[in-house]
Amino acid sequence: MRIRKDLRNVAIIAHVDHGKTTLVDQLLRQSGIFRSNEEIVERVMDSGDLEKERGITILSKNTAVIYEGVKINIIDTPGHADFGGEVERILTMVDGVLLLVDAFEGCMPQTRFVLKKALALDKKLLVVVNKIDRDGARPLEVVDEVLSLLMELEAKDDLLDFPVVYASARKGYANTDLENTNQGMKPLFEMIINKVPCPEGQDGQTQVLISSIDYDDYVGRIGIGRVIRGSFSLVQPLCLCKSNGEIKNVKITKMYQFEGLKRAVSEKANFGDIICVAGIDDINIGETICDQSNPDPLPFVDIDEPTVSMLFMVNNSPFAGREGKFVTSRNIRDRLFKEIETNVAMRVEETDSADTFKVSGRGELHLSILIETMRRQNFEFSVSRPKVILKEKNGKKLEPVELLVIEVPDVCVGVVMEKLGTRKAELLNMKTKGTGVTELEFRISSRQLMGYRTEFLTDTNGNGTMNHVFDGYEEHTGTTKNRPQGSLIVHETGETTGYGLYAAQDRGRLFVGPGVSVYEGMVIGASPKSDDISVNVCKKKHITNMRASGSDDSLKLTPPTIMSLEQCIEFIKDDELVEVTPKNIRMRKIILDKNLRNKKSKY
Repeated sequence: MRIRKDLRNVAIIAHVDHGKTTLVDQLLRQSGIFRSNEEIVERVMDSGDLEKERGITILSKNTAVIYEGVKINIIDTPGHADFGGEVERILTMVDGVLLLVDAFEGCMPQTRFVLKKALALDKKLLVVVNKIDRDGARPLEVVDEVLSLLMELEAKDDLLDFPVVYASARKGYANTDLENTNQGMKPLFEMIINKVPCPEGQDGQTQVLISSIDYDDYVGRIGIGRVIRGSFSLVQPLCLCKSNGEIKNVKITKMYQFEGLKRAVSEKANFGDIICVAGIDDINIGETICDQSNPDPLPFVDIDEPTVSMLFMVNNSPFAGREGKFVTSRNIRDRLFKEIETNVAMRVEETDSADTFKVSGRGELHLSILIETMRRQNFEFSVSRPKVILKEKNGKKLEPVELLVIEVPDVCVGVVMEKLGTRKAELLNMKTKGTGVTELEFRISSRQLMGYRTEFLTDTNGNGTMNHVFDGYEEHTGTTKNRPQGSLIVHETGETTGYGLYAAQDRGRLFVGPGVSVYEGMVIGASPKSDDISVNVCKKKHITNMRASGSDDSLKLTPPTIMSLEQCIEFIKDDELVEVTPKNIRMRKIILDKNLRNKKSKY
């Protein structure tokens, strides 16, 4: 067994919005990879448009810095539980993890999730308590919380004595001493070099485990992985051990290693290096590149199964084909099957209908990011309401359950507990965090939790936060609570008018304003009653040659509620769809004709 002292491989894992990407920004800045006159953007690792807009990391990213002659490969991972598959697969490339915890919020659901995965793979743990400059920060208590969580997860004794640094990624410092803020990120660099294990490798034939896939317009498909054994060069004869058991000879055309934010062309790599290889068109995650003389595939880490599924189908509304470029079932099928090549936590199945595909993922956000991405790529299609994936074991029906952590002002605790009580949530813990805020911890089925977020924000006047993470399967809890509101449904195809909307706004909350093209069966609002109501929002005021007092007064319309994609998916019922196009997001009934809907409801 040989050891490389000139290399460290580390991943940064944390709950969403605890500062992972900002910390990577500072490590890059203070390692000297940027020129003095180079313009540097914030959260430089969040390169995707959706990541920049939403302020979250969706895909894992690689970078590398040199500190005192040691190369440190750093992987920034997503913080949201729905993208946990990204975290699980990249942990195979590293020897240690930086667990980032907010000095105020402490251990959150995703903290437990990512820590559990790191412990299962026996990775060395380093703890960074971030945002110590935040009002209400309690860094020492947070360290105790991490220790309690490790003991709860039954971590090995050597992991309980973890090194700690206290940091403010925004201000650019980290230290083992809470008072000293003058050394920049130097103490964190030193902790990584001293505490993260050096890569170990055996002498022998080449083994490279592919953990991620990228694409380049010039060189095509790129596999990213770690050299597990031996060395790797472009000139040696190589083979690819595929996931289906097939072994095929391959030729690598380009090899790169990470240097800062760029990929640098490389001719050779040794065990422990993280490399990118091009030239294999059908390379996939979990496959192994070996020397032709010794094809020896490696097992890939188990990825948790999806918990939620949706139906993706060809759009058949009256407005179909007006706004999208890719509208056929073949276009949609090819795009979905292309997605699962790189998204290991997602599944796609074909159904009895040639126009419908069942897509399964980790959660509603996981699926909505795919929908939004396809929408921006000029796809047009419809999606159904998400449903949880049930299992059967020993004759019992099981459903996914989640650990839900809620922080609300003290005055809102009653209404939140009442609403979650009707959804059969089990209260596990309740504690006051000071400053008038209470933290509630629940265990609730994923099915009962669907559709609650909008209700929660209304009940807390937007002042509450909720986070949840998958926590296993339990026995089915019975029927779920349906949406208490009905829908306002368009009576005829046309264009909305102020006069028609003025008459309809007394019926409920509207989602559209005047001058919007609508069609019969389209959902344009929420009714306070449980029944659906048909409204004529296209009618115009009759013109006469008579004038009467008050008849010409201006009509005052209530501003419509503009629904985001996630809100639409959360809002619709089982007999409704979300129509997704590059320009619009609409909700509609599956059966557009009112008479046919009424006829079906009788049977």
